[in-house]
Amino acid sequence: MRIVGLTGGIASGKSTVSNLFKSRGIPVVDADIVARNVLKKGTGGWKKVVAAFGEDILQANGEVDRAKLGQIVFSDPAKRHLLNRLLAPYISSGIFMEVLKLWMKGCKIIVLDVPLLFEAKMDKWTKPIVVVWVDPETQLQRLMTRDGSIEEEAKSRISSQMSLDVKRTKADIVIDNTGTLEDLNKQFETVLIQITKPLTWTEYALSRQGAILGLLSIFVGVVLCKKSL
Repeated sequence: MRIVGLTGGIASGKSTVSNLFKSRGIPVVDADIVARNVLKKGTGGWKKVVAAFGEDILQANGEVDRAKLGQIVFSDPAKRHLLNRLLAPYISSGIFMEVLKLWMKGCKIIVLDVPLLFEAKMDKWTKPIVVVWVDPETQLQRLMTRDGSIEEEAKSRISSQMSLDVKRTKADIVIDNTGTLEDLNKQFETVLIQITKPLTWTEYALSRQGAILGLLSIFVGVVLCKKSL
Protein backbone atom coordinates (compact mmCIF):
# COMPACT_ATOMS: atom_id res chain seq x y z
CA MET A 1 0.00 0.00 0.00
CA ARG A 2 1.26 3.46 -0.90
CA ILE A 3 0.42 6.24 1.55
CA VAL A 4 1.00 9.61 -0.08
CA GLY A 5 1.51 12.63 2.16
CA LEU A 6 -0.15 15.84 0.97
CA THR A 7 0.51 19.12 2.75
CA GLY A 8 0.92 22.82 2.16
CA GLY A 9 -0.05 25.99 3.96
CA ILE A 10 -3.05 28.18 4.45
CA ALA A 11 -4.28 29.59 1.10
CA SER A 12 -1.71 27.51 -0.82
CA GLY A 13 -4.31 25.51 -2.77
CA LYS A 14 -3.80 22.22 -0.95
CA SER A 15 -7.54 21.59 -0.73
CA THR A 16 -7.85 22.08 -4.48
CA VAL A 17 -5.18 19.45 -5.08
CA SER A 18 -6.87 17.15 -2.56
CA ASN A 19 -10.12 17.47 -4.52
CA LEU A 20 -8.28 16.68 -7.75
CA PHE A 21 -7.10 13.39 -6.22
CA LYS A 22 -10.67 12.59 -5.17
CA SER A 23 -11.98 13.38 -8.66
CA ARG A 24 -9.61 10.74 -10.03
CA GLY A 25 -10.95 8.10 -7.65
CA ILE A 26 -7.98 8.16 -5.27
CA PRO A 27 -9.19 8.01 -1.64
CA VAL A 28 -8.15 10.91 0.58
CA VAL A 29 -8.02 10.90 4.37
CA ASP A 30 -8.56 14.55 5.36
CA ALA A 31 -7.03 15.43 8.74
CA ASP A 32 -9.22 18.54 8.99
CA ILE A 33 -12.36 16.40 8.81
CA VAL A 34 -10.93 14.02 11.41
CA ALA A 35 -10.10 17.03 13.62
CA ARG A 36 -13.67 18.30 13.36
CA ASN A 37 -14.97 14.88 14.37
CA VAL A 38 -12.74 14.63 17.45
CA LEU A 39 -14.02 18.03 18.61
CA LYS A 40 -17.69 17.08 18.47
CA LYS A 41 -19.67 17.59 21.65
CA GLY A 42 -19.11 14.87 24.23
CA THR A 43 -16.03 13.30 22.62
CA GLY A 44 -12.74 12.85 24.45
CA GLY A 45 -11.14 15.65 22.43
CA TRP A 46 -14.06 17.98 23.20
CA LYS A 47 -13.74 17.33 26.94
CA LYS A 48 -9.97 17.97 26.92
CA VAL A 49 -10.27 21.22 24.98
CA VAL A 50 -13.17 22.59 27.03
CA ALA A 51 -11.29 21.78 30.24
CA ALA A 52 -8.23 23.63 28.95
CA PHE A 53 -9.86 26.65 27.28
CA GLY A 54 -13.09 27.04 29.22
CA GLU A 55 -16.75 27.03 28.24
CA ASP A 56 -16.44 30.45 26.61
CA ILE A 57 -15.35 28.68 23.42
CA LEU A 58 -18.68 26.85 23.17
CA GLN A 59 -21.67 27.78 21.05
CA ALA A 60 -25.21 27.76 22.46
CA ASN A 61 -25.66 24.12 21.38
CA GLY A 62 -22.54 23.03 23.24
CA GLU A 63 -20.40 22.52 20.16
CA VAL A 64 -16.97 24.18 19.98
CA ASP A 65 -16.96 27.53 18.19
CA ARG A 66 -14.06 26.69 15.90
CA ALA A 67 -13.70 30.26 14.66
CA LYS A 68 -13.41 31.61 18.19
CA LEU A 69 -10.98 28.87 19.21
CA GLY A 70 -8.96 29.61 16.09
CA GLN A 71 -8.66 33.29 16.98
CA ILE A 72 -7.39 32.35 20.44
CA VAL A 73 -4.70 29.92 19.31
CA PHE A 74 -3.51 31.82 16.24
CA SER A 75 -2.61 34.82 18.41
CA ASP A 76 -0.88 32.78 21.13
CA PRO A 77 1.79 30.19 20.20
CA ALA A 78 1.67 28.59 23.67
CA LYS A 79 -2.07 28.02 23.43
CA ARG A 80 -1.71 26.76 19.86
CA HIS A 81 0.86 24.19 20.96
CA LEU A 82 -1.40 23.20 23.86
CA LEU A 83 -4.34 22.62 21.52
CA ASN A 84 -2.19 20.57 19.14
CA ARG A 85 -0.87 18.49 22.04
CA LEU A 86 -4.36 17.83 23.40
CA LEU A 87 -5.84 16.77 20.08
CA ALA A 88 -2.85 14.99 18.52
CA PRO A 89 -3.60 11.53 20.02
CA TYR A 90 -7.26 11.69 18.95
CA ILE A 91 -6.44 12.93 15.46
CA SER A 92 -3.71 10.30 14.99
CA SER A 93 -6.09 7.54 16.07
CA GLY A 94 -8.81 8.89 13.80
CA ILE A 95 -6.48 8.99 10.80
CA PHE A 96 -5.26 5.46 11.55
CA MET A 97 -8.85 4.16 11.65
CA GLU A 98 -9.67 5.82 8.33
CA VAL A 99 -6.56 4.32 6.72
CA LEU A 100 -7.45 0.91 8.18
CA LYS A 101 -10.94 1.10 6.68
CA LEU A 102 -9.49 1.88 3.26
CA TRP A 103 -6.91 -0.91 3.66
CA MET A 104 -9.74 -3.35 4.41
CA LYS A 105 -11.45 -2.24 1.21
CA GLY A 106 -8.32 -3.15 -0.71
CA CYS A 107 -7.19 0.39 -1.63
CA LYS A 108 -3.60 0.33 -2.85
CA ILE A 109 -3.01 4.10 -2.90
CA ILE A 110 -4.21 6.47 -0.17
CA VAL A 111 -3.56 10.20 0.15
CA LEU A 112 -3.16 11.67 3.64
CA ASP A 113 -4.17 15.34 3.49
CA VAL A 114 -2.50 16.71 6.64
CA PRO A 115 -1.74 20.44 7.12
CA LEU A 116 0.67 19.63 9.99
CA LEU A 117 2.25 16.62 8.30
CA PHE A 118 5.80 17.56 9.31
CA GLU A 119 4.94 19.14 12.65
CA ALA A 120 3.02 16.02 13.72
CA LYS A 121 5.86 13.74 12.52
CA MET A 122 3.45 11.93 10.18
CA ASP A 123 5.81 12.44 7.25
CA LYS A 124 7.75 9.32 8.32
CA TRP A 125 4.69 7.20 7.47
CA THR A 126 4.17 8.68 3.99
CA LYS A 127 6.04 8.31 0.72
CA PRO A 128 6.10 10.28 -1.50
CA ILE A 129 5.36 13.61 0.15
CA VAL A 130 3.63 16.22 -2.00
CA VAL A 131 3.89 19.86 -0.96
CA VAL A 132 1.66 22.51 -2.55
CA TRP A 133 3.77 25.68 -2.63
CA VAL A 134 3.15 29.34 -3.38
CA ASP A 135 5.40 32.34 -2.89
CA PRO A 136 4.80 34.44 0.27
CA GLU A 137 3.28 37.40 -1.59
CA THR A 138 0.77 35.22 -3.44
CA GLN A 139 -0.13 33.34 -0.26
CA LEU A 140 -0.78 36.60 1.61
CA GLN A 141 -2.93 38.11 -1.13
CA ARG A 142 -4.99 34.94 -1.59
CA LEU A 143 -5.62 34.64 2.15
CA MET A 144 -6.72 38.26 2.44
CA THR A 145 -9.01 37.86 -0.56
CA ARG A 146 -10.44 34.56 0.63
CA ASP A 147 -11.15 35.55 4.24
CA GLY A 148 -11.57 39.28 3.83
CA SER A 149 -8.93 39.77 6.52
CA ILE A 150 -6.58 42.70 6.95
CA GLU A 151 -2.89 42.29 6.17
CA GLU A 152 -1.77 42.10 9.81
CA GLU A 153 -4.24 39.30 10.62
CA ALA A 154 -3.33 37.36 7.49
CA LYS A 155 0.40 37.62 8.22
CA SER A 156 -0.21 36.42 11.77
CA ARG A 157 -2.04 33.31 10.55
CA ILE A 158 0.64 32.53 7.96
CA SER A 159 3.48 32.98 10.46
CA SER A 160 1.77 30.56 12.87
CA GLN A 161 2.53 27.74 10.42
CA MET A 162 5.76 26.19 9.21
CA SER A 163 7.10 28.17 6.27
CA LEU A 164 6.18 26.82 2.84
CA ASP A 165 9.80 27.31 1.81
CA VAL A 166 10.85 24.96 4.62
CA LYS A 167 8.18 22.43 3.70
CA ARG A 168 9.35 22.59 0.11
CA THR A 169 12.81 21.38 1.13
CA LYS A 170 11.25 18.32 2.81
CA ALA A 171 9.09 17.33 -0.17
CA ASP A 172 9.54 14.56 -2.70
CA ILE A 173 7.21 16.35 -5.11
CA VAL A 174 6.50 20.10 -5.21
CA ILE A 175 3.44 21.57 -6.90
CA ASP A 176 4.00 25.26 -7.65
CA ASN A 177 0.56 26.85 -7.36
CA THR A 178 1.51 30.47 -8.02
CA GLY A 179 -0.01 30.32 -11.48
CA THR A 180 -3.49 29.73 -12.87
CA LEU A 181 -5.85 26.83 -12.25
CA GLU A 182 -4.93 25.54 -15.70
CA ASP A 183 -1.24 25.52 -14.70
CA LEU A 184 -2.15 23.61 -11.55
CA ASN A 185 -4.12 21.00 -13.50
CA LYS A 186 -1.19 20.44 -15.86
CA GLN A 187 1.19 19.89 -12.94
CA PHE A 188 -1.32 17.58 -11.29
CA GLU A 189 -1.42 15.33 -14.35
CA THR A 190 2.34 14.86 -14.09
CA VAL A 191 2.12 14.22 -10.35
CA LEU A 192 -0.69 11.71 -10.89
CA ILE A 193 1.56 9.63 -13.14
CA GLN A 194 4.19 9.49 -10.39
CA ILE A 195 1.66 8.68 -7.68
CA THR A 196 -0.05 5.88 -9.58
CA LYS A 197 3.06 4.07 -10.85
CA PRO A 198 3.18 0.34 -9.95
CA LEU A 199 3.69 -0.44 -6.28
CA THR A 200 7.10 -1.54 -5.10
CA TRP A 201 7.36 -5.03 -3.59
CA THR A 202 7.43 -3.49 -0.12
CA GLU A 203 4.33 -1.40 -0.81
CA TYR A 204 2.54 -4.40 -2.27
CA ALA A 205 3.39 -6.49 0.79
CA LEU A 206 1.69 -3.84 2.97
CA SER A 207 -1.50 -3.91 0.93
CA ARG A 208 -4.43 -6.17 1.79
CA GLN A 209 -3.79 -8.20 -1.34
CA GLY A 210 -0.14 -8.61 -0.40
CA ALA A 211 -1.03 -9.63 3.13
CA ILE A 212 -3.47 -12.27 1.86
CA LEU A 213 -0.91 -13.58 -0.62
CA GLY A 214 1.67 -13.71 2.16
CA LEU A 215 -0.65 -15.72 4.40
CA LEU A 216 -1.46 -18.10 1.54
CA SER A 217 2.26 -18.57 0.86
CA ILE A 218 2.86 -19.40 4.52
CA PHE A 219 -0.06 -21.84 4.51
CA VAL A 220 1.17 -23.59 1.36
CA GLY A 221 4.68 -23.74 2.78
CA VAL A 222 3.42 -25.36 5.97
CA VAL A 223 1.38 -27.93 4.01
CA LEU A 224 4.31 -28.81 1.77
CA CYS A 225 6.60 -29.04 4.77
CA LYS A 226 4.24 -31.50 6.50
CA LYS A 227 4.00 -33.62 3.36
CA SER A 228 7.78 -33.87 3.12
CA LEU A 229 8.09 -35.18 6.68
